[in-house]
Amino acid sequence: MLDRISLLLAIIGGLNWGILGIFGFNFLGWIFGGTDSVISRIVFTLVGLAAIWCISLLFRERDVLSHQSSRTGDRDYY
Repeated sequence: MLDRISLLLAIIGGLNWGILGIFGFNFLGWIFGGTDSVISRIVFTLVGLAAIWCISLLFRERDVLSHQSSRTGDRDYY
């Protein structure tokens, strides 16, 4: 569950960076009262921590897939 929440937050952060890069508009900052508000800084920190957590997904993906397929009896196809 933590992996999915972290991935969702990282995607939201990535979309925010895309909007900022293309349009020059910080969507998350706008929603939470500006980039300097306490709530915005908390959200930005959570997004950053989620992105750090998602780094572990790069190294665990193969292990998770092989673990799931061994439970279902399916063969691994990579």
